[in-house]
Formats: sequence, C-alpha cells, structure tokens
Amino acid sequence: MDYLKDLNSFQKAAVTHTEGPCLVIAGAGSGKTRVLTYRIAHLIKEHKIDPFSILALTFTNKAANEMKNRIESIVGTDARSLWMGTFHSIFSRILRAEGHKIGYPSNYVIYDTQDSKSLIKLIVKELILDPKIYKENYVYNRISNAKNKLISYSEYVNNALIQEEDALSLRPKIGEIYKIYVKRCFKSQAMDFDDLLFNTNVLFSDHIDVLNKYQQIFKHVLIDEFQDTNHCQYLITKKLASVHRNIFVVGDDAQSIYAFRGAEIKNILKFEDDFDDLKVVKLEQNYRSTKNIVNAANSIIEKNQSKISKDVWTKNEEGELISVKKAFSDNEEGRMISNLIFEEKHRKQLTNSNFAVLYRTNSQSRSMEEALRRIGIKYKVFGGVSFYQRKEVKDLLAYLRFVINHNDEQSFRRIINYPRRGIGLTSIDKIILTSNEENKSLWEILKNASNYFNRRVLKSLIPFVDMIRSFEIFNNNNDAYVSASHIASTSGLLEDLYNDKSIEGISRFENIQELLNSIKEFVDNSENSSFNIDKFLQEISLMTDQDSDDDSDEEYISLMTIHMAKGLEFPVVFVVGVEEDLFPSQMMITTREDLEEERRLFYVAITRSMNKLYLTYSNTRYRYGMLKDCQMSRFIKEINPLYLENESNLVNKSFIKNVLREKRKNIKPISKLSKNNINSQFASSNINELKEGVNVQHPSFGSGEIMKVDIDANQKKAIVKFKSVGEKTLLLNFAKLKIIK
Repeated sequence: MDYLKDLNSFQKAAVTHTEGPCLVIAGAGSGKTRVLTYRIAHLIKEHKIDPFSILALTFTNKAANEMKNRIESIVGTDARSLWMGTFHSIFSRILRAEGHKIGYPSNYVIYDTQDSKSLIKLIVKELILDPKIYKENYVYNRISNAKNKLISYSEYVNNALIQEEDALSLRPKIGEIYKIYVKRCFKSQAMDFDDLLFNTNVLFSDHIDVLNKYQQIFKHVLIDEFQDTNHCQYLITKKLASVHRNIFVVGDDAQSIYAFRGAEIKNILKFEDDFDDLKVVKLEQNYRSTKNIVNAANSIIEKNQSKISKDVWTKNEEGELISVKKAFSDNEEGRMISNLIFEEKHRKQLTNSNFAVLYRTNSQSRSMEEALRRIGIKYKVFGGVSFYQRKEVKDLLAYLRFVINHNDEQSFRRIINYPRRGIGLTSIDKIILTSNEENKSLWEILKNASNYFNRRVLKSLIPFVDMIRSFEIFNNNNDAYVSASHIASTSGLLEDLYNDKSIEGISRFENIQELLNSIKEFVDNSENSSFNIDKFLQEISLMTDQDSDDDSDEEYISLMTIHMAKGLEFPVVFVVGVEEDLFPSQMMITTREDLEEERRLFYVAITRSMNKLYLTYSNTRYRYGMLKDCQMSRFIKEINPLYLENESNLVNKSFIKNVLREKRKNIKPISKLSKNNINSQFASSNINELKEGVNVQHPSFGSGEIMKVDIDANQKKAIVKFKSVGEKTLLLNFAKLKIIK
C-alpha cells in the first residue's frame, strides 16, 4: 500500500520528518488525523521503529481506537503494540507499574467524578460548613484546576492570590478541604482523574530513575489536538521527549476552545521556545468546506492577536453564500430553522443526518427541540439529554405538577427533600406506605401528618405542607409565569442552583431560566385559552414524543453545543443565537483573551459546515422572564460581507405551505375543538388506573383507547389512539386522561 501518494506535499513533509521536534499546524478540515496516522505507520513500516517505543497521546478513546485501526490496516498487527491512548489511560498504565514509588499499590482505585464529589460533600459536612456555599461541584472544580496547574494543597493554602480569590467568593476553607481530600484519597489508596496526571508528574519529578526509564522507552512522542493540552500534560510529555527530542505535535491554535477546562493556548503558541530546532509544517488546504465558508472563517480568525499566521484555502467549489437569518424571537428562530431544514431536505434531497444545529449554551436547545417536534422531524441532543428530561427542569416541573395534583407520588418523591429539608428516604417511604395502608390519598396523609409521624419528621414535614398550600393559593390568583417564578424562588430551588458557580451549575441555572422563559412566552401568547400552570403542563405533555434517544435510527438532526461539535462535519450547519451577550457570551468575557477564545469558538462553529452555513439570531429573546431586545453578534459583522447573503425574508413560506398541503391531503381533519369546548374543570383519573385497552377522554384530543403503557426513566408513558388525531404518546404525569366507563 503506497499510502504516501494520498498526501499533498505539506502532509507528506510532516509524515516523512522522522527526526527532531515537529509542530504541525493543521487548519480546519486539512487532514490532520491522516497525517498523524500515516506518520506512525511510516515510522514502523519504513524506519523499522519498534511500536513499543512509540507513544501517541489523544484526548478520546474513540480517536485512539480509530487511529490504531487505520495504522493496523497499513502495518498489520504490530500496531497493537503501540503505546496509544488518552493521557489518562497511558499515565494510569505507568502509575500501575511505578506507583509504589510514591506510596500507591498497583491495584489503586480510580475515583470517577461522582466519587470525588461525594467525598468532598462528606468533608464539607464534617467541617460543619454551609453546603449551599461549599457546593461540591464548585469545590471539585477549584481542586481540579489547581491540580491541572500542578498546585499542591500546601502551595494552594500558601498562595496569597488564590486565598484572596476564595475569600472574595466567601469560600475561604477550600484549601483546607483540598488538604483533607488529598489525604483521604491517599488513605483509601485512590486517585481521581486529575491525580493520574498530577501524580505522574510527581513520580517523574521525585524519581529521576523512573523518568529516565521511560525516556529511553519512548523514542517517539506524538500528541493529537495539542492546542487542548493543559500545563500538566505538556510538562510531562516535554520531560519524556527531552532525551530523543522526537516530539511530534499536531494542532490548530484557531481551534483552542477549552480554556475553561484548563487548556493553555500558550503551549502551542510558545512551543518553538522549548525546541529551538523545531520544524514547523502548516497544513493549509481545507478538504471539507466550500471556498465561501473557508474564506469567511479566515476573515473571522484574522481578528485575533494571539495566533499563528496561516492562510487556509481550498480547491472545493465556491458554494453558496453564508445565509444570515433574523427572527423576531427565539421561538420564532426555532420555527424558522425547522422550516429551513424542511425546505433544504426537499429541495436538495437531503436526509436528517445531513443537518446539525449548533448553539452556545445547552439551554438554547429548548426552542429548537419544540420546533422540530412540531414539524415532525426526528432529532438527537448530543452531550446531554433533551431539555424536558434534564434533572433541574424535571425538578421544577415536579413542583408545578404537585401544586396542581397533590397526590402525584412521583412528583412528591422528587421534591419532598429537594432542596434538602431533612426528610430521608425512610420517612418518604413511610408516608407513601401509610397512604396505601390507610387507603387515603397522599395529600390527606400529609395534611394530617401529626396523626402518623413523630416530632422529628413533623418538624420538616409541616413546613413543606404549608409551603405547598401557599403555592396552591398563590397559583389560583396568578398566571403560570408569576406562579412558577414564585415557586422556583420560594422553594429554594433557584437559590440552590444559583449558589453553584461551577460550569455545570451555571448551565443548570440557565436551563431553569429557560423553562421560566418558555412559561412566560406561553402566558404572553394571546392564542392560548388560559394562562395557568395546569394548561402549560398539558401543552408540554404533547412535546415529549421524541424525548428518547434511539441509536438504531441514524436519521436524525444533530443538536449540540459548539464545544461538542469540534472535530465533526456536516453538509448543512445552523449556528443559532448569534447575538451579543449570548455569542460572544457575556458571562465568559472579562479580558481580550476571553473574547479571542469566543471568536475561536465561532471559527470552530463555522468550519463544521461542508456545503451550506446558516447564521441565525433573534431581535428579541426572553431573559429572566422579560422580553429583551437583542443585537446581531459582532462576529457576524466581522465576516467579510463578500461571503454573506443577508435576507429580510426569513423563509420561503409558500414552498413549505405547498409541501405541507400535499402531506395533509389524506389526513382526516381534527374535529373542531373550540376554547369553549374544553372543560376547565376536566377531572383526570388516577394514573395507576390507566392501563392498556382502557377507553379515555382527553380535554383537547377527545376520546381514544390506550394502546400501550410503559415506564421509561421513571416516567409513565402511554400510547393513545384518538379517533380525531390518531396515535399520540403522552406522559401520564402531565396529560389529563379521564377513563370512560
């Protein structure tokens, strides 16, 4: 196999440079994986390098396995002897063999993230610290960031700047938690993920003999996605390569987007300072995108000051101009995009898998999901669960459901001790058991709790009952948004999420705000027959048909954050919410460096597209329950206008109407259900009585028969065949169904 003939001259130069340090600057879509793969194959096949002496480091197991398989197709089973894997897997392997030198047995335990957070939570409790202030997510991230910068707990507590930061955040005890955490891990003979890096550095620093051993073993060190390395990762690999100096790194400074995880762009920008005899190869030919997309991306990234100069180009066709689309609101943006996807599919004969919708934050998926559901297009949310299945969203919905229906057991279980109010599982089980034994409703038992439970339980239970009563009264006198906001705030749920300043905590808080925004939009919609919580819950019960991931069906629209999309490509890409304060993110910009990272993120988003790129934004967007005016992002304005197609007409509505008209010709129209026909006093049956074969009535869909009932992720679902609208999948906790005798 003459693999070199598949390479352009620059790729070939990188592959055949086998002696001395080499930096490959690989622009988007330039074939960096092929270069890395072929170089390893070339070392083994042509230069007879022992695979055992080659160390290749990646960031994902998937990337490592794919490269190993490609190499094996060229050199045979010798590829299986490579030291190839993620930083964590390779360093763990070394620590298994050498960890006894720093006090760890070969069978040490690796704590996952949840293990680490549970231990931190326990330490906070033991130190009698406020768990609402010292949230395990926040503390974990502080300790993780410290380890990635090789800051030990002793250095942490003696660093004046760090101590000042913790004091300003009202968390002066993090250093002490860090110290106890490290000691407890060591006592348990356990390492967390960050320890796999931190302790490898300690091992090589304190035991030169071990370092010398691996320096001799690894004659060639190769690193993929070098721009994503943190301080610790680079320091270790630099040490390993310092003897033979055959270090080969591939990356793109323009795609360095993980600073929040500790990635340091200076590793790639300053690489030449550490290796003065460095060979630099630039892969500038893009094989992925059209000329218009490549040129637009270049015009964006050239605005950054901290960069390695390169001129990415392509032989591909000119392609369509980049479409910039404006919507009135975020919900209209979702509808606009779903219609554009519908149009593109029919006009170009594309499939769902040809499309990706990319957003800056996870909370933005809500409007996209709802719009795609309405038009009947299958989608999959990557890097998380669909909006209405996210824990924090389900938590608030559970509060709303329980205020409407005091006998909802699933909702009761979810909210009774969240936020924590000292009611354990034993007490919860006893409440439900008492309800069943006494043959009384759950609410009846709660109202008369003093008849059944001791003082300790009553101390927490009575305030909960009083709170639910107050919510019920408040809800009867206010619309859904005012009620939901009051419940979210008074219950303590909002405060609990707000106090968690970790990346994950901020995302969860944003999701709650987005749920409240959706309720506000529901209230502001004059077409709705009523504006109470009950009606809103009925509405969203109809939006859950596609809330399950079906990996067997590959024909779905991909929805994901831009961070998740890195390394992927799609024929048609929508980058949504390209507005000031959202993208670039107001929360992430405090310095020029922050702005440049946001711009690199935008560059990554643009370069995911192969053929057609849409950039969309809204004139208005709900923020904290208020309709705010929005501005088009500066990033759109930074694109050379030669590559942009601005349209005031958002979508070819006549085309869509014609297609939909054809699809609906043979569909029986829904029986007329006027607002007046819907009984506001509609009384639903107990969900435990809703079984297969039972005839039911729905306040909007009319009569039907339950075809199937199942439980998925603790949610009870039913497929109901209605006479007027056909089959619908409903969540029984949301949907109102009345049994017809």
